[in-house]
Amino acid sequence: MKRSERIACMSIFLLENPSRQKQLSYFTKRYRASKASISEDLNIIDDMYQAEGIGYLKRTAGPSGGVQYIPELSHERSKQVIDELCERLSDTERILPGGYLYMTDVLGESNLVREIGRMFASKFSNRNIDVVMTVETKGISLAYAVAFYLNVPVVVVRRDPRVTEGSSVSINYVSGASRKIQTMVLSKRSLKDGDQVCIIDDFMKAGGTINGMVSLVKEFNANPAAIAVLAEADDLEEDRVIEDYVSLVKLAEVDQKGEEVFIQSGNYLEK
Repeated sequence: MKRSERIACMSIFLLENPSRQKQLSYFTKRYRASKASISEDLNIIDDMYQAEGIGYLKRTAGPSGGVQYIPELSHERSKQVIDELCERLSDTERILPGGYLYMTDVLGESNLVREIGRMFASKFSNRNIDVVMTVETKGISLAYAVAFYLNVPVVVVRRDPRVTEGSSVSINYVSGASRKIQTMVLSKRSLKDGDQVCIIDDFMKAGGTINGMVSLVKEFNANPAAIAVLAEADDLEEDRVIEDYVSLVKLAEVDQKGEEVFIQSGNYLEK
């Protein structure tokens, strides 16, 4: 295999296996090359990833060491994604009753969701996340995108218990601005004691649902290590029960009479 072909193959392999460590011996055997050659190839790939603003290669020395691709989207590329979201969500045809926005098409766009997943994974790559958690149903695609780049499993919180998930833990929580008492359920097999959990949701108003997931995580003696939302409402900041979180966009105002939507960047670029 030519060196250019080997570098191309290794680049694809690392991109398709983010946050997953592989020993150098894996590459030397697979491509029949010396460790010195593989190491030089990895230097080239690392330079390319950083130049493209998509992350870097993390090396670990020693017998059990190796290399892994760490997703880390650059400030410029992150801003491009956020600006695109702001522009698309500003469309007045997205206005729904109650001051909500239609975002289902965005959450169903695989390329965009994948890029958002890489953005959130970039923020949390150093937090040793064990599990990504979301509540059914709209945040599931986001959760899987984040989990892919962090190389961890996904657990989905349900509104009602399911016989196929075995015994479960349920809690009651206050749902944000509506102040209604609701229930969420999670299988006992979903989390382990001490797990570092990343909570993902598509939209946050006062934060009642996310606060419920935080309480549920603590019931398992796990730790809510990170919280991320695609969009947050700006008009309920005083009533918000969640403080430490990352958001991509902020819904500043929805004028249903004047048919205007004001969207601005969230706090992602400031964190």
